[in-house]
Amino acid sequence: MNRMANTRKPASATIVEQQRKLLDSLPFSDTADFDDATRGLVARRQPNAVKAEDGTVVWDNDTYSFLQGDAPDTVNPSLWRQSKLCAIEGLFEVVPGIYQVRGMDLSNTSFIEGDDGVVVIDTLLTEETGRAALELYREHRGDRPVKAIIYTHSHADHFGGVRGFVSEEEVNAGNVKIFAPEGFMEHAISENVYAGTAMNRRAGYMFGAALARGPEGQVGAGLGQTLSTGTVTLLPPTDIITTTGHEEVVDGVRLVFQMAPDTEAPSEMLIYLPDFKSLCAAEDATHTLHNLLTLRGAVVRDPHGWAKYLTETIDLFGAEVESVFASHHWPVWDNERVVDFLTKQRDLYAYVHDQTLRMLNKGLTGPEIAEAIELPPALENAWSTHGYYGSVNHDVKAIYQRYIGWFDGNPASLWEHTPVEQSKRYVEFMGGADAVVSKAREYFDAGDYRWVAQVVNHVVFAQPDHADAKALLADTYEQLGYGAENGTWRDFYLSGATELREGNFGTPTETNAPDIIAQLSPSMLFDAIAIQINGPKAWDEKLSIDVVLTDLDERYRLQLANGALTYSTYPKRDDADVTLTTTRTALPALAGGALTADGLAQAGIEVSGDASVLSRLGALLDPGDKEFAIVTPD
Repeated sequence: MNRMANTRKPASATIVEQQRKLLDSLPFSDTADFDDATRGLVARRQPNAVKAEDGTVVWDNDTYSFLQGDAPDTVNPSLWRQSKLCAIEGLFEVVPGIYQVRGMDLSNTSFIEGDDGVVVIDTLLTEETGRAALELYREHRGDRPVKAIIYTHSHADHFGGVRGFVSEEEVNAGNVKIFAPEGFMEHAISENVYAGTAMNRRAGYMFGAALARGPEGQVGAGLGQTLSTGTVTLLPPTDIITTTGHEEVVDGVRLVFQMAPDTEAPSEMLIYLPDFKSLCAAEDATHTLHNLLTLRGAVVRDPHGWAKYLTETIDLFGAEVESVFASHHWPVWDNERVVDFLTKQRDLYAYVHDQTLRMLNKGLTGPEIAEAIELPPALENAWSTHGYYGSVNHDVKAIYQRYIGWFDGNPASLWEHTPVEQSKRYVEFMGGADAVVSKAREYFDAGDYRWVAQVVNHVVFAQPDHADAKALLADTYEQLGYGAENGTWRDFYLSGATELREGNFGTPTETNAPDIIAQLSPSMLFDAIAIQINGPKAWDEKLSIDVVLTDLDERYRLQLANGALTYSTYPKRDDADVTLTTTRTALPALAGGALTADGLAQAGIEVSGDASVLSRLGALLDPGDKEFAIVTPD
């Protein structure tokens, strides 16, 4: 459905001129990336639409067929170029024995052929796209059995499709190994559960999930085109990698691991394949400046460590590596080009980190540094360092946050009013809503969209029903989106315009799926329940629950007091109000909110003691809102 057909506006003269200048300033005549992105093509999947069992389309790369020719005025030419590259799809040979499926999800999946079977590196986001990618590989390379799965890191688009490749029974029988870096399970689960509701809602903006695809809508996310919308799955690793230099041989394939924690993910590793002289760079070296703080939200990443690990990569493997492929984008070949690519990626993170700290120590704030910093010409003119997914602007602010936090040191920032209360006062100061909108139109006509967005946002938050303000703000976000080089910035701006014009579109894709919930450790499950407690409602409530896990021989005491739910495994002398006796596999039923004796009994949880305690606890749970407002106050 063309959701924005009646409200889209053309690119303004300001944006058209911006796009023209960009065309003149960047090396668009350099087509090496297009040669690399199409090199080794074996076959394409036609049509490239993937459906769930019920017939729902969960992926359709054919919707990006409009990415042809020169960039239209409504798309930044640099982002248009990147989206054309990311939309190139199919099964590709990296080198003989190494194959990738690209254009089947936001991420790639890679196949390393062994003596009899295949080792799979990363599994895409959903079971449906994972299965389709495996089918494409087998159609052209034979029905090789999967001998091992490698999760390079703890983000869902690299493990969520695992059940499309192997079954739980195959893993449990020892027929398939699953390798992952140290800390994988903790981070893979916690990121998608603790703040999962908020992250998923914001991810809908970040990936343009509700936008029509086309020159005025979603054109790609810079790291890939978008997320598939199928079933996110997870099978726990069988083997945890902890040490750089650790080597495994699976089906004759030699795998040398390099640990890279707290880089693009809290738990991450690279893999060198010495017999192929090929490096899997995971997500630490791709054809973009990556996020240090993703717009959907996450823990701030460490660019200093990121650069350090890429230096180690070059030191360990740079002398002989002949190709590098990653969990996103396309490979690079030949030793000199590979080392140059890794070096520029390393220098990019080091430069942004070091210069942010240099200016921070001169007293500049995050936004000031973001405006002042300039990349060296050698980095600015390399396509692989452009901010298609991360950006220099918001990465600098992330570094500032990592080292100093949200407070800029100015006392005026210490105790600001909430956005709504600020907005009411700003609008009153500026003469009322109509006056602000009228004046803002002059700035819109002059092309100062950043200022219009700031000012008119106050009107919308002060008076959410002010139709002219909402219309002007939507038009403003649209122009900012048209001009953005960063795919996720474009998606955020255009998603904001969509919700202002058409209403809240909710959370189209969720990663806190049943397979994720099922892998919560007992302590993580109790944490997930604790963060749902409505504190004020629980101020005067006191209760205790013992949870006995018979298969693990573990006993937990949960206590609610002073509005906080805490837990301990330390032996207690008194009895709890109620005791739940169950197994580790049945325990996640608690996360479903069915806190009644009958509901828990159906899930295999025995209840003894005062069962009314469960309903008292259930009445205090306040789960997240999958449709919370973003561009309006409510």
